[in-house]
Amino acid sequence: MTHTQFNFDSLNPKDIYKLLIGTVVPRPIAWVTTISTDGVPNAAPYSFFNCLSSDPPILALGIENRVDRTFKDTAANIRSTEEFTVNIVGRSNIDAMNITATSFPEEVNEMEKAGLTMIDGSSVACPRIAEAPVSFECKRHVGIEVGSSREIVLGLVLRAFIRSDIVNPQNHHTDHERLDAVGRMGGQGYAFSQDYFDLPGMSVEQFDSGHYPRFSGTES
Repeated sequence: MTHTQFNFDSLNPKDIYKLLIGTVVPRPIAWVTTISTDGVPNAAPYSFFNCLSSDPPILALGIENRVDRTFKDTAANIRSTEEFTVNIVGRSNIDAMNITATSFPEEVNEMEKAGLTMIDGSSVACPRIAEAPVSFECKRHVGIEVGSSREIVLGLVLRAFIRSDIVNPQNHHTDHERLDAVGRMGGQGYAFSQDYFDLPGMSVEQFDSGHYPRFSGTES
């Protein structure tokens, strides 16, 4: 088996971007809602996103600046208000999510353009999206400037809203099929999370015995 090597020191940022987004897949999508200091709501999807910690509960966003290095509305609003909400994108949200990715002027409410329903925040001032299956209200924990083109924002989750048919409130287990989340692939590609399988962990004793869980390749 051969591998092609890429030295990132000799590649331009655009080529590095293509290699990363085409191989670190699928990536969960943070459908971020914020509100400006003037009271204008904003929504935009970000796929440089993940959950980094449960104690404390921390979500991470990678927000790219505009070409002229000015902040996008999401980054500017988070810096000003210290708050944001991460909405998870489900199958029924795809077209609306794509509309909110449009570069509308900063005075435009993307949620109105996409026909979405805004619900006032409980722990934060910014709204959440009623049509999203899951929403996490967050307070900005820390911002990390990793370069002139990008900032990483860590958000402390204050409150979660999970559609009732998805979650069991007694054991806190969730149903991935009902969630039906969407992930980001390379280029203009997306993927669903329905291609699912279970693979239990193993003990050292199981491994040494040779009788341990294996992926059969037939799970669905």
